Amino acid sequence: MSSSNQQQFRYTQTPSKVLHFRNLPWECTDDELIDICSPFGKVVNTKCNVGANRNQAFVEFADLNQAISMVSYYASSSEPAQVRGKTVYIQYSNRHEIVNNKGPGDIPGNVLLVTIEGVEAGDVSIDVIHLVFSAFGFVHKIATFEKTAGFQALIQFTDAETASSARNALDGRSIPRYLLPEHVGSCNLRISYSAHRDLNIKFQSNRSRDYTNPMLPVNQTAIDGALQPVIGPDGKKKEPESNVLLATIENMQYAVTVDVLHTVFSAFGTVQKIAIFEKNGQTQALVQYPDVTTGAAAREALEGHCIYDGGYCFQ
Repeated sequence: MSSSNQQQFRYTQTPSKVLHFRNLPWECTDDELIDICSPFGKVVNTKCNVGANRNQAFVEFADLNQAISMVSYYASSSEPAQVRGKTVYIQYSNRHEIVNNKGPGDIPGNVLLVTIEGVEAGDVSIDVIHLVFSAFGFVHKIATFEKTAGFQALIQFTDAETASSARNALDGRSIPRYLLPEHVGSCNLRISYSAHRDLNIKFQSNRSRDYTNPMLPVNQTAIDGALQPVIGPDGKKKEPESNVLLATIENMQYAVTVDVLHTVFSAFGTVQKIAIFEKNGQTQALVQYPDVTTGAAAREALEGHCIYDGGYCFQ
């Protein structure tokens, strides 16, 4: 018997109608497993993408003899079992049935639980998370937090279909390098479904956003940190570019509403969110665009100008 066959099987295990597959291609599907197993009998259950590297799986046959038949065939064959041209190692499982094929994190829902590996809180902004996930549909809400598992985010979509599209496309992938700070190396996303259906966001802040409610109060810490000055190469302070603008409205003669600001700022692109508040006796507003380029264009055009002659001066 060849050494490759000896690596594929462990004969010391008690036969089971559940087989354990190792070294599978990334994101191996149920259909691929059924395709390789069906010549030996009826497959009644599968569990894919398990293990730390998500390259393992379990397959349950209807009958014990069917599982034995598959193990025996590849044990005596000169050709190893393969999926997508990759050698797959097969052994009997120590379980005799697959129970709860779908865990809580595998039941599709409209809210995703995203673990961002390799980063600290603050390395990935909520705006970057929004930019990445909104490519798949309208993002209603985002809440970020720190747990034992690391830096995590809950992301709410309109429906489970949209959330599934985002999960299928991004799970196991990395956030684009140009969106990350220089000190961050790899930044992998591990995504499962959350049991939540509607996130309770009480404030707009650097840790949570509700993109459906422009009138939601803004957390004071978010206001203070919205546009923190940085020191440029010349040693002078300069404002960093952002897709969120902090507008101070001076010389007010009439009340300024969200609708008024939306009319002014939407001339430069889609306005996603506006929040008006009072700080130090001044009226200010946070205006959010979908990207930095649009925000920079609006700021350059409006800073120091008035909505109407003689009033509403933006700074």
